[in-house]
Amino acid sequence: MDRIDLGGLEFSRIVYGMWRLGDDKDTSPGHVQAKIEACLEQGITTLDQADIYGGYTAEAILGECFKAAPDLRDQCEIVTKCDIVAPMGRYGDAKVKHYDTSRDHIVQSVETSLKEMAIEVIDLLLIHRPDPLMDHQETGAALDEVVKSGKVRAVGVSNFRPWDWTLLQSGMETQLCTNQIEISLKEHTPFVNGDLAFLQEKGVKPMAWSPLGGGDLVGSNADATLRTAMATVAQNNSVDAAAVAIAWLLRHPAGILPVMGTNNLDRIRAFSDAMNVNMDRETWYELYTAALGREVA
Repeated sequence: MDRIDLGGLEFSRIVYGMWRLGDDKDTSPGHVQAKIEACLEQGITTLDQADIYGGYTAEAILGECFKAAPDLRDQCEIVTKCDIVAPMGRYGDAKVKHYDTSRDHIVQSVETSLKEMAIEVIDLLLIHRPDPLMDHQETGAALDEVVKSGKVRAVGVSNFRPWDWTLLQSGMETQLCTNQIEISLKEHTPFVNGDLAFLQEKGVKPMAWSPLGGGDLVGSNADATLRTAMATVAQNNSVDAAAVAIAWLLRHPAGILPVMGTNNLDRIRAFSDAMNVNMDRETWYELYTAALGREVA
Protein backbone atom coordinates (compact mmCIF):
# COMPACT_ATOMS: atom_id res chain seq x y z
CA MET A 1 0.00 0.00 0.00
CA ASP A 2 1.34 3.42 -0.97
CA ARG A 3 2.01 5.98 1.76
CA ILE A 4 1.11 9.66 1.41
CA ASP A 5 2.66 12.57 3.28
CA LEU A 6 0.16 14.96 4.88
CA GLY A 7 1.57 17.71 7.04
CA GLY A 8 4.80 15.83 7.70
CA LEU A 9 2.96 12.64 8.69
CA GLU A 10 2.50 9.52 6.59
CA PHE A 11 -0.97 8.09 5.97
CA SER A 12 -2.04 5.06 3.96
CA ARG A 13 -3.25 5.90 0.45
CA ILE A 14 -6.58 4.19 1.15
CA VAL A 15 -8.29 5.13 4.42
CA TYR A 16 -10.79 3.12 6.44
CA GLY A 17 -13.78 5.35 7.21
CA MET A 18 -15.63 4.57 10.43
CA TRP A 19 -18.79 6.65 9.95
CA ARG A 20 -20.89 3.45 9.90
CA LEU A 21 -19.17 1.79 12.85
CA GLY A 22 -22.11 2.39 15.17
CA ASP A 23 -24.59 1.01 12.61
CA ASP A 24 -23.19 -2.52 12.78
CA LYS A 25 -25.18 -5.13 14.69
CA ASP A 26 -21.91 -6.16 16.32
CA THR A 27 -19.97 -3.27 17.85
CA SER A 28 -17.94 -5.46 20.19
CA PRO A 29 -14.21 -4.74 20.61
CA GLY A 30 -13.34 -8.06 19.00
CA HIS A 31 -15.36 -7.37 15.86
CA VAL A 32 -13.96 -3.86 15.51
CA GLN A 33 -10.48 -5.32 15.95
CA ALA A 34 -11.17 -7.80 13.13
CA LYS A 35 -12.03 -4.89 10.82
CA ILE A 36 -8.87 -2.99 11.72
CA GLU A 37 -6.69 -6.09 11.33
CA ALA A 38 -8.26 -6.74 7.89
CA CYS A 39 -7.10 -3.24 6.96
CA LEU A 40 -3.64 -3.62 8.45
CA GLU A 41 -3.07 -6.82 6.50
CA GLN A 42 -3.32 -4.71 3.34
CA GLY A 43 -1.19 -1.85 4.63
CA ILE A 44 -4.24 0.30 5.32
CA THR A 45 -3.28 1.99 8.57
CA THR A 46 -5.33 5.21 8.59
CA LEU A 47 -8.69 5.23 10.40
CA ASP A 48 -11.12 8.09 9.76
CA GLN A 49 -13.46 9.13 12.58
CA ALA A 50 -15.57 12.13 13.59
CA ASP A 51 -17.12 13.04 16.90
CA ILE A 52 -20.63 12.98 15.37
CA TYR A 53 -20.36 9.56 13.74
CA GLY A 54 -22.90 7.09 15.08
CA GLY A 55 -24.70 9.88 16.89
CA TYR A 56 -21.52 10.63 18.87
CA THR A 57 -20.86 6.93 19.62
CA ALA A 58 -18.33 5.75 17.00
CA GLU A 59 -15.27 7.18 18.73
CA ALA A 60 -16.14 5.38 21.95
CA ILE A 61 -16.70 2.11 20.06
CA LEU A 62 -13.20 2.42 18.64
CA GLY A 63 -11.91 3.34 22.09
CA GLU A 64 -13.25 0.10 23.61
CA CYS A 65 -11.35 -1.79 20.91
CA PHE A 66 -8.12 0.03 21.74
CA LYS A 67 -8.61 -0.70 25.45
CA ALA A 68 -9.03 -4.41 24.69
CA ALA A 69 -6.13 -4.49 22.18
CA PRO A 70 -3.82 -1.56 23.03
CA ASP A 71 -1.09 -2.66 20.60
CA LEU A 72 -3.39 -1.71 17.71
CA ARG A 73 -3.13 2.01 18.40
CA ASP A 74 0.54 2.24 17.52
CA GLN A 75 -0.14 0.59 14.16
CA CYS A 76 -2.72 3.19 13.11
CA GLU A 77 -3.09 6.86 12.29
CA ILE A 78 -6.25 8.39 13.73
CA VAL A 79 -8.19 11.10 11.90
CA THR A 80 -11.18 12.73 13.56
CA LYS A 81 -13.32 15.80 13.11
CA CYS A 82 -15.24 18.38 15.13
CA ASP A 83 -17.57 21.39 14.92
CA ILE A 84 -20.96 19.79 14.12
CA VAL A 85 -23.34 20.15 17.06
CA ALA A 86 -26.51 18.10 16.57
CA PRO A 87 -29.32 17.76 19.16
CA MET A 88 -28.49 14.17 20.14
CA GLY A 89 -26.14 12.31 22.43
CA ARG A 90 -23.82 14.62 24.32
CA TYR A 91 -25.52 17.63 22.72
CA GLY A 92 -29.07 16.51 23.43
CA ASP A 93 -29.93 19.91 24.88
CA ALA A 94 -28.97 21.80 21.69
CA LYS A 95 -31.90 23.78 20.27
CA VAL A 96 -30.84 23.36 16.65
CA LYS A 97 -28.17 21.59 14.64
CA HIS A 98 -25.33 24.04 14.10
CA TYR A 99 -21.58 24.46 13.70
CA ASP A 100 -19.24 25.63 16.44
CA THR A 101 -15.70 26.64 15.51
CA SER A 102 -15.08 28.61 18.69
CA ARG A 103 -11.86 28.08 20.61
CA ASP A 104 -13.63 26.53 23.59
CA HIS A 105 -15.53 24.04 21.46
CA ILE A 106 -12.45 22.92 19.52
CA VAL A 107 -10.35 22.47 22.64
CA GLN A 108 -13.11 20.58 24.45
CA SER A 109 -13.78 18.44 21.37
CA VAL A 110 -10.14 17.37 21.30
CA GLU A 111 -10.24 16.41 24.97
CA THR A 112 -13.46 14.46 24.50
CA SER A 113 -12.23 12.65 21.40
CA LEU A 114 -9.00 11.64 23.14
CA LYS A 115 -10.98 10.25 26.06
CA GLU A 116 -13.57 8.49 23.90
CA MET A 117 -10.97 6.81 21.70
CA ALA A 118 -8.66 6.03 24.64
CA ILE A 119 -5.67 7.61 22.91
CA GLU A 120 -3.10 10.22 23.88
CA VAL A 121 -2.81 12.08 20.59
CA ILE A 122 -4.94 12.66 17.49
CA ASP A 123 -2.85 12.33 14.34
CA LEU A 124 -5.09 14.56 12.21
CA LEU A 125 -7.94 16.82 13.33
CA LEU A 126 -10.32 18.23 10.71
CA ILE A 127 -12.88 21.01 10.97
CA HIS A 128 -15.86 19.04 9.69
CA ARG A 129 -17.95 21.71 7.96
CA PRO A 130 -17.48 25.38 7.06
CA ASP A 131 -19.03 27.56 9.74
CA PRO A 132 -20.72 30.76 8.48
CA LEU A 133 -20.05 32.28 11.91
CA MET A 134 -16.38 31.28 11.97
CA ASP A 135 -14.01 33.86 13.40
CA HIS A 136 -10.98 32.74 11.41
CA GLN A 137 -8.55 34.33 13.87
CA GLU A 138 -10.09 32.51 16.84
CA THR A 139 -10.48 29.21 15.01
CA GLY A 140 -7.00 29.40 13.53
CA ALA A 141 -5.46 30.19 16.92
CA ALA A 142 -7.35 27.27 18.49
CA LEU A 143 -6.01 24.86 15.87
CA ASP A 144 -2.50 26.19 16.42
CA GLU A 145 -3.05 25.73 20.17
CA VAL A 146 -4.06 22.06 20.01
CA VAL A 147 -1.05 21.31 17.78
CA LYS A 148 1.36 23.13 20.10
CA SER A 149 -0.13 21.27 23.07
CA GLY A 150 0.97 17.97 21.54
CA LYS A 151 -2.56 16.59 21.63
CA VAL A 152 -2.96 16.91 17.83
CA ARG A 153 -0.19 16.28 15.30
CA ALA A 154 -1.71 17.91 12.21
CA VAL A 155 -4.85 19.80 11.23
CA GLY A 156 -6.98 20.16 8.14
CA VAL A 157 -10.56 20.73 7.03
CA SER A 158 -13.47 18.92 5.44
CA ASN A 159 -16.03 20.16 2.92
CA PHE A 160 -14.28 23.53 2.56
CA ARG A 161 -14.30 25.53 -0.66
CA PRO A 162 -11.07 27.29 -1.70
CA TRP A 163 -12.15 30.61 -0.17
CA ASP A 164 -13.02 28.91 3.14
CA TRP A 165 -9.54 27.35 3.15
CA THR A 166 -7.69 30.61 2.46
CA LEU A 167 -9.70 32.49 5.08
CA LEU A 168 -8.92 30.00 7.83
CA GLN A 169 -5.30 29.58 6.77
CA SER A 170 -4.79 33.34 6.95
CA GLY A 171 -5.43 33.17 10.70
CA MET A 172 -3.03 30.29 11.38
CA GLU A 173 0.65 29.53 11.85
CA THR A 174 0.18 25.79 11.29
CA GLN A 175 -0.31 24.72 7.69
CA LEU A 176 -3.60 23.02 6.88
CA CYS A 177 -2.64 19.67 5.40
CA THR A 178 -5.78 18.31 3.69
CA ASN A 179 -9.37 18.93 2.70
CA GLN A 180 -11.72 15.95 2.89
CA ILE A 181 -14.42 16.46 0.26
CA GLU A 182 -16.97 14.34 -1.56
CA ILE A 183 -15.44 12.96 -4.76
CA SER A 184 -16.55 9.99 -6.83
CA LEU A 185 -17.78 8.94 -10.25
CA LYS A 186 -21.16 10.10 -8.97
CA GLU A 187 -19.94 13.40 -7.47
CA HIS A 188 -17.32 14.46 -10.01
CA THR A 189 -17.79 18.24 -9.95
CA PRO A 190 -14.60 18.82 -7.88
CA PHE A 191 -12.63 17.88 -11.00
CA VAL A 192 -13.90 20.98 -12.82
CA ASN A 193 -15.20 23.45 -10.20
CA GLY A 194 -11.77 24.46 -8.92
CA ASP A 195 -11.75 22.44 -5.69
CA LEU A 196 -9.16 19.88 -6.81
CA ALA A 197 -7.22 22.39 -8.90
CA PHE A 198 -6.82 24.64 -5.84
CA LEU A 199 -5.43 21.81 -3.72
CA GLN A 200 -3.27 20.43 -6.51
CA GLU A 201 -1.69 23.84 -7.07
CA LYS A 202 -0.79 24.00 -3.38
CA GLY A 203 0.54 20.43 -3.31
CA VAL A 204 -2.14 19.47 -0.78
CA LYS A 205 -3.41 15.88 -1.01
CA PRO A 206 -7.22 15.71 -0.72
CA MET A 207 -9.21 13.01 1.02
CA ALA A 208 -12.38 11.75 -0.69
CA TRP A 209 -15.44 10.84 1.35
CA SER A 210 -18.20 8.68 -0.13
CA PRO A 211 -15.93 7.50 -2.99
CA LEU A 212 -18.57 4.90 -3.97
CA GLY A 213 -21.33 7.51 -4.09
CA GLY A 214 -22.94 6.26 -0.90
CA GLY A 215 -23.02 2.79 -2.44
CA ASP A 216 -24.96 3.95 -5.50
CA LEU A 217 -22.03 3.23 -7.82
CA VAL A 218 -22.04 -0.46 -6.95
CA GLY A 219 -25.73 -1.01 -6.25
CA SER A 220 -28.97 -1.18 -8.17
CA ASN A 221 -29.18 2.61 -8.28
CA ALA A 222 -26.13 2.90 -10.51
CA ASP A 223 -26.69 4.46 -13.91
CA ALA A 224 -26.91 1.65 -16.49
CA THR A 225 -24.30 3.16 -18.83
CA LEU A 226 -21.86 3.78 -16.01
CA ARG A 227 -22.51 0.36 -14.52
CA THR A 228 -21.71 -1.27 -17.85
CA ALA A 229 -18.51 0.75 -18.28
CA MET A 230 -17.35 -0.11 -14.76
CA ALA A 231 -18.19 -3.79 -15.28
CA THR A 232 -16.04 -3.94 -18.40
CA VAL A 233 -13.03 -2.47 -16.61
CA ALA A 234 -13.66 -4.73 -13.63
CA GLN A 235 -13.74 -7.84 -15.80
CA ASN A 236 -10.56 -6.83 -17.61
CA ASN A 237 -8.76 -6.48 -14.27
CA SER A 238 -10.37 -9.38 -12.37
CA VAL A 239 -11.75 -7.08 -9.66
CA ASP A 240 -15.18 -5.81 -8.67
CA ALA A 241 -16.83 -2.50 -9.55
CA ALA A 242 -15.87 -0.93 -6.22
CA ALA A 243 -12.18 -1.41 -7.01
CA VAL A 244 -12.69 0.29 -10.38
CA ALA A 245 -14.40 3.30 -8.79
CA ILE A 246 -11.55 3.70 -6.32
CA ALA A 247 -8.85 3.18 -8.95
CA TRP A 248 -10.47 5.98 -10.94
CA LEU A 249 -9.81 8.35 -8.03
CA LEU A 250 -6.31 7.02 -7.41
CA ARG A 251 -5.38 7.78 -11.03
CA HIS A 252 -5.75 11.54 -10.57
CA PRO A 253 -2.46 13.45 -10.11
CA ALA A 254 -3.82 15.35 -7.09
CA GLY A 255 -3.04 12.26 -4.99
CA ILE A 256 -6.55 11.60 -3.68
CA LEU A 257 -6.92 9.44 -0.55
CA PRO A 258 -10.28 7.59 -0.80
CA VAL A 259 -12.04 7.06 2.54
CA MET A 260 -13.77 3.68 2.39
CA GLY A 261 -16.65 2.95 4.76
CA THR A 262 -18.25 -0.46 5.26
CA ASN A 263 -18.88 -2.92 8.07
CA ASN A 264 -18.56 -5.95 5.77
CA LEU A 265 -15.31 -7.80 6.40
CA ASP A 266 -15.15 -9.26 2.90
CA ARG A 267 -15.46 -5.80 1.39
CA ILE A 268 -12.82 -4.46 3.74
CA ARG A 269 -10.44 -7.23 2.69
CA ALA A 270 -10.94 -6.20 -0.95
CA PHE A 271 -10.06 -2.50 -0.47
CA SER A 272 -6.53 -2.91 -1.83
CA ASP A 273 -7.75 -4.49 -5.09
CA ALA A 274 -8.06 -0.94 -6.41
CA MET A 275 -4.27 -0.67 -6.42
CA ASN A 276 -4.08 -3.40 -9.07
CA VAL A 277 -6.41 -1.85 -11.68
CA ASN A 278 -4.86 -0.66 -14.94
CA MET A 279 -6.34 2.83 -15.23
CA ASP A 280 -4.79 4.46 -18.30
CA ARG A 281 -5.91 7.84 -19.61
CA GLU A 282 -8.49 6.51 -22.08
CA THR A 283 -9.99 4.14 -19.52
CA TRP A 284 -10.28 7.05 -17.08
CA TYR A 285 -12.08 9.10 -19.71
CA GLU A 286 -14.33 6.22 -20.69
CA LEU A 287 -15.59 6.11 -17.12
CA TYR A 288 -15.78 9.89 -16.88
CA THR A 289 -17.79 10.05 -20.09
CA ALA A 290 -20.21 7.43 -18.75
CA ALA A 291 -20.52 9.38 -15.50
CA LEU A 292 -21.21 12.64 -17.36
CA GLY A 293 -23.71 10.98 -19.64
CA ARG A 294 -22.08 12.67 -22.63
CA GLU A 295 -18.70 12.99 -24.28
CA VAL A 296 -16.43 15.80 -23.15
CA ALA A 297 -16.61 19.01 -25.18
